[in-house]
Amino acid sequence: MSDLDFNAACCRSRQKRLLEQMQKLQLDLVIVTQTEHVQWLCGPRYPWVMSPAAALRADGHVTLCAPKKPVLEAAADEVVTYDAQWHSTLRNDQRQASSQALVEALSGRKSPQRIGVEFSSFSLYFQSLTGERVDIEPVLYSLRRRKDVDELARLKKAIAACGKMYALARQIIEPGISELEVFNRLQAAAVEEIGEKMSDHPDGNDFACGARGGPPRGGRTAASGELYILDLGPACRGYFADTCRAFAVNKKPTDEQQTAWTHIMKVFEHLKKTVKPGKSCQELYYEVQEMLSEAPIGVFNHHLGHGIGLFPHEGPHLNPFWNDTFAAGDVFTAEPGLYDEKVLRAGMRLENNYLVTETGVELLSDFPLEL
Repeated sequence: MSDLDFNAACCRSRQKRLLEQMQKLQLDLVIVTQTEHVQWLCGPRYPWVMSPAAALRADGHVTLCAPKKPVLEAAADEVVTYDAQWHSTLRNDQRQASSQALVEALSGRKSPQRIGVEFSSFSLYFQSLTGERVDIEPVLYSLRRRKDVDELARLKKAIAACGKMYALARQIIEPGISELEVFNRLQAAAVEEIGEKMSDHPDGNDFACGARGGPPRGGRTAASGELYILDLGPACRGYFADTCRAFAVNKKPTDEQQTAWTHIMKVFEHLKKTVKPGKSCQELYYEVQEMLSEAPIGVFNHHLGHGIGLFPHEGPHLNPFWNDTFAAGDVFTAEPGLYDEKVLRAGMRLENNYLVTETGVELLSDFPLEL
């Protein structure tokens, strides 16, 4: 069995962790309908066009409501199904169908007094369930920060795909290459490394040359003297990587560009020395902001990073608008940058992925950072 495959033991471990929180909140039942939460709890990842749901009772019993097809392995004590499509046509009323099937599976038991649900997406199709409703999303997002071995395997595979993409980028980027060609060839390199279709590639990824970021532009080609920022986040079986490199298009960075690069590189050394469980993410942000303010060229005016996992941006947040604390099991990005339209053309950003261990951090994106 591949480390990327379904791992029932990891799913059961996550269910146990959620049960512990249910006991603290005195919840009789938790219902999740967001695709990533169903995957986190039970294992299978269903296509975004389908509407699975899952319920965890206080006694540990898990009910999964899944489309009849595809049939996927799941860590569930009971699986009920609904018709996601009729005669090969996807239904538009899937949420109603899956909710009804789950409600029927839960009926006949003692009515729950307190139910944990996702307030941002909880469906009115569940309104027949009585009981006080409690927002379980903050708990789920907190629990998702600590990655299990199956999650780490998928993250590492997605990060390995980034490495292949950047290795190819170093070979092909030159004056005159189109942004669409870079996009298409790098996408192919990621698919080849993962060995299957990518589960996603967020729209926020950057393939625009001579810019802070943006999607590939038709007809736009790279020019000598520009810096090409590539911010890439391929996903393997639902888990997103997020790394960034900057390349001198003519392979001859200017003295000013190299100076900015040197200042950015100091951030990664500081991070390795200071980040460990208990370290304030907000404190780290301000430390880095002060470090980069000493650079003679460019400004740093965005977040320092964030967690990654089943969503491109998760906790912990390396951002002045949050006050998170690093914890063992976090997988996060650090993406310091310096920007200047004229001298740096238009700037650079470098981004690594790390795992927080009991004593520090482990670099997960160990591939070249040079311009």
